[in-house]
Amino acid sequence: MKDAMFRTAQRDRREVESFQDLEATELYCPNCRRPVPVRKFLLLVLPEGDKYEYRCGSCGAIVGDKTERAGRFQA
Repeated sequence: MKDAMFRTAQRDRREVESFQDLEATELYCPNCRRPVPVRKFLLLVLPEGDKYEYRCGSCGAIVGDKTERAGRFQA
């Protein structure tokens, strides 16, 4: 029983890790009222990671954000 729980925990950890580097290429824009290609812009460099904004490729509206924990400027 313990072995099965350990394998399940390992699988769950791998599944979560596989989505850590997920990049959005298309998001819903409320201005355009449809899914649109997005552009990623560096917004802030924080101690806990780099914060990015996703903007609509058509109208430039902010449609999302993301903080990457493994920022390139972290010590």
